[in-house]
Amino acid sequence: MNYYFLLGGHDLEMLTIRALLEEQRIPFSDRGLPWGASWTDYQDVIELIEQEGQLVVGVELGGAKPSKALLIDHHNEKAHLPSSLEQVATLLGVPLSRYQQLVSANDKGYIPAMRAIGATQAEIDHIRRLDRQAQGVTEAMEEQAEADIRLVNTKNNLPIVYTNLPKFSPIVDRLQEPRLLIYNAGELTYFGEHAAELATAFADDVAAGRAYYGGGPNGFFGIGKGHYNRKAIEQLVDRICTYLLTRT
Repeated sequence: MNYYFLLGGHDLEMLTIRALLEEQRIPFSDRGLPWGASWTDYQDVIELIEQEGQLVVGVELGGAKPSKALLIDHHNEKAHLPSSLEQVATLLGVPLSRYQQLVSANDKGYIPAMRAIGATQAEIDHIRRLDRQAQGVTEAMEEQAEADIRLVNTKNNLPIVYTNLPKFSPIVDRLQEPRLLIYNAGELTYFGEHAAELATAFADDVAAGRAYYGGGPNGFFGIGKGHYNRKAIEQLVDRICTYLLTRT
């Protein structure tokens, strides 16, 4: 099959997929997009690809999928599927290296999934550091995360961190709590126990594209930026705290 890949938001998994495509000499476009990337970000490319008779494969792209295109993803309604890296490798018929397996496990199930395949602490620390860098986390952000976690607030036994950072991973990696809620003025993410249940409780937000989830039953649930102001985000934080209180 003559594939042409369109790559979504950057993280370590997406950069590893890019490297795999380069290694296999598979054509692709990568516009260095953040999380939340959409098919519309590649509309001009899609029209050209279809004229060439190639099969368009979008990796973690949101919005309306072109009728003849293939979507590879493992979030929201596709959360039961293997990681996007695994799906790409299967599509191309190539095995994953040890490093690629670690990247895949990290993206699908974070640190617990890496431990499940026998990752050493050194491997875990290395993969997490690379993932933060791939997401655009700078040294200044790492330092800000250190300051933010000193101000952690606990409500209903749920650790809550407010931050000005646009990326939450340097905070999550430092705390590694079984339950953790992080938010800023325009978005939030909950990590840990009952995360998949929150996706059901906030089904309207998921259906409208305002919320996302993945990582299994105890993975993550989030509200993306651009949908709510700070006051509304704080109200959502309270709703999540109240909901989780009933699940303890």
